[in-house]
Amino acid sequence: MKKISYSRQHINKDDIDAVAKVLKSDFITQGPSTISFEHKVKKFTGAKHAVAVNSATSALHISCIALGLKKNDILWTSANTFVASANCALYCGAKIDLVDIDPETFNIDINILEKKLILAKKKNILPKILVPVAFAGLSCEMEQIKFLSKKYNFSILEDASHAFGGTYKDSKVGSCTYSDITVFSFHAVKILTTGEGGMALTNNSNLADKLKLLRAHGITRNPILFKDKSNANNKWYYEQQFLGYNYRITDFQSALGISQLKRVNKFIKKRNWIADFYKKKLCKSSVIFQKIPGKILSSYHLFIIQVSKKINRDLIFKKILKFGINLNFHYIPVYHHPFFKKFNLNKKDFPVMNNFFKYSLSLPMYYSLKKNELNLIIKLLKKYLN
Repeated sequence: MKKISYSRQHINKDDIDAVAKVLKSDFITQGPSTISFEHKVKKFTGAKHAVAVNSATSALHISCIALGLKKNDILWTSANTFVASANCALYCGAKIDLVDIDPETFNIDINILEKKLILAKKKNILPKILVPVAFAGLSCEMEQIKFLSKKYNFSILEDASHAFGGTYKDSKVGSCTYSDITVFSFHAVKILTTGEGGMALTNNSNLADKLKLLRAHGITRNPILFKDKSNANNKWYYEQQFLGYNYRITDFQSALGISQLKRVNKFIKKRNWIADFYKKKLCKSSVIFQKIPGKILSSYHLFIIQVSKKINRDLIFKKILKFGINLNFHYIPVYHHPFFKKFNLNKKDFPVMNNFFKYSLSLPMYYSLKKNELNLIIKLLKKYLN
């Protein structure tokens, strides 16, 4: 029995050749291919600066540091996210809180966010950073979030790990039109993959410089930045100026990213076609789809449905798994994990997320998914949904 994954990478001969070429070159760690990859992603998104790293988690971490997050500061993120969007605050010794989601888009609910900010201002506990998450490839309402950031003086760290290639209004996700920093993931199941990998984009040159130092131990080799000017002419000299990390990406990963980038628009088109196919075939099956506002192009990293409250979601999962079809759940709420119990995140504060988690399913979604596989998935879903 052939298995159908919930997601998978698409690697072709060009990808393999690109990686092999770098493996035979003088640079396999961070080098010229990484610089080229950053340049091409900047051009693709419209951002002024791009800093490639070994994961989106690393990008979130150093972005928090670059934005000045420190011990006892507060970071807010979506109740619907992978734990990395919250962990980045904890790495800095900061506190976390969550914002409930919109029942239609499954992203941060702007009305709830605003009410929470009003209350936080009265209590003098406003967030230093907000991390809106572009869940499943759908951009958040970034223009409204930007308006609130100016009013309540918080930085915006856009977690667009799911949304490479998507658009918001007239801008590519990653342009940083409405955010201080945007982060992408290039994990194996994402739109574009480098195996593991990530990137932070910004239009602020000072933030970009800080991010570049943070990914490489806090070390600079630029004589202009040296504290010890007596060594400015010594080619061997370098300085560690603050505590950084080894978050560098390799050149062969970057070569894979460059090759994949050539097909991103094709990937997005196919994913949107699959999403439309699911919607057309399942529209009469009493399921709820993620609402995609007209001004947004989702990159459809995930395709989510919510089943009726009369249906046992877990039972459907088990029955369809017997046919070799892997559905998934995105996400187990952050506050459900044992580690987060100590942070007093009360699940009663997130009723929409609780409902979403109880009734949602992630259907298979990836570029190489075939029509006959889609028809089988839909046939089984209809059988058990009805």
